[in-house]
Amino acid sequence: MRNAIIERKTAETDIKLSLDLDGKGAGIIDTGVGFLDHMLTLFAKHGRFDLNVKCVGDTDVDFHHSVEDIGIALGKAFAQALGDKAGICRYGDIILPMDEALILAAIDISGRDFLNFDVEFTADKIGDFDTELVEEFWYGFVRNAAVTLHFKELDGQNNHHVAEGCFKAAGRAMRKAVSIDPRLAGEIPSTKGVL
Repeated sequence: MRNAIIERKTAETDIKLSLDLDGKGAGIIDTGVGFLDHMLTLFAKHGRFDLNVKCVGDTDVDFHHSVEDIGIALGKAFAQALGDKAGICRYGDIILPMDEALILAAIDISGRDFLNFDVEFTADKIGDFDTELVEEFWYGFVRNAAVTLHFKELDGQNNHHVAEGCFKAAGRAMRKAVSIDPRLAGEIPSTKGVL
């Protein structure tokens, strides 16, 4: 079973998260941050991951701690659910259109954390959500999932569409990367023999 349960409690957030890599894209997401709920719902649906998230955070301060800590918890969940990574495809990529926005996402489940976030927002906020928190979320994710993740905005004017394109594209790319390659017969997909 490729699943994980993560509980993370700090002075700023209290998070309970469960993940099933081989799900149907279902789950209940309640982060206390409406825009992030929407983005994670899209990520799970397009990745076909069953994802449940409950976060109680200091949103009276702002959304930063909740967004970053949920990224951390989700990254830890992927690392736990993947185990030794035997048999996975390892790589996934997509160029995803979201209306006028066009987003490239490419991932390597490499055991090395790196984020290239080549995405520009033209406004500071989408509703009450700080656009800079999109990048902050993915930094928390890659550092704890130990993956390499590239985003490149090829086109886009609407900030909501650009952000939505990032989460959908990441879900689709991750879905490819974590899928089992039957030709590998359980091998680790690396000449090093470990990821």
